[in-house]
Amino acid sequence: MSFLPLPFGSVVGALLVAFPALFSIVNPLGGAIIFSHITGDRSHAERAQLARRIGLYALSVLLVSLWFGGYVLNFFGITLGALRVAGGLVVAFSAWRLLMTPEQEEERKGRQADATDLEDIAFFPLTMPLTTGPGTIAVAIALASLRPESGVGTIEFFAGLSLAAVAIAMLVWLAYHWADRVIERLGTRGTRNFSRIMAFLLLCIGVQIMCTGLQNILQPIVAHGS
Repeated sequence: MSFLPLPFGSVVGALLVAFPALFSIVNPLGGAIIFSHITGDRSHAERAQLARRIGLYALSVLLVSLWFGGYVLNFFGITLGALRVAGGLVVAFSAWRLLMTPEQEEERKGRQADATDLEDIAFFPLTMPLTTGPGTIAVAIALASLRPESGVGTIEFFAGLSLAAVAIAMLVWLAYHWADRVIERLGTRGTRNFSRIMAFLLLCIGVQIMCTGLQNILQPIVAHGS
């Protein structure tokens, strides 16, 4: 029995798999609710500037995690199969939490943000951990672990992941910039329902990553036994 491979052999394939995974865990719409609450006493110009800086910081966190996270773990002797299984577990767990209790997740992030002085909040906590926290980094590393072993496909793979990161950062900037209008159009309940749909998709991606990792681990054992 073999699993269907994820479509990471091209730029478009990597983009189509990475974008929904990153969108689900970053959740720009849910973050916009918290951003609007935290920055409610600031002028529109200040909020627009904060939104732009958060988008840039989020892009930096995503790119560093995607490009180097997997290699750092491999440096410590963690096999690709183990990395995929562990990353898939983290992704699935994060997705399950977002799927079942999005309200509690928003409240948790809000408490983390409120605990910090608002004079310098663009990176901490509005970027870390509100927008791109440990869960996002784990998802990015898990996606990077699915890179091809070698060849031109590796370049195309990381190009697709990078395009997904750029798209997510732009959505973060736009959602935070127009946070009030986003909430007005969708409503708090509509935003949370949309987040649940994306969380379910993220759960499926996490399970697929785990299956790929298990296949990597078990395939040599089965081949040796036969």
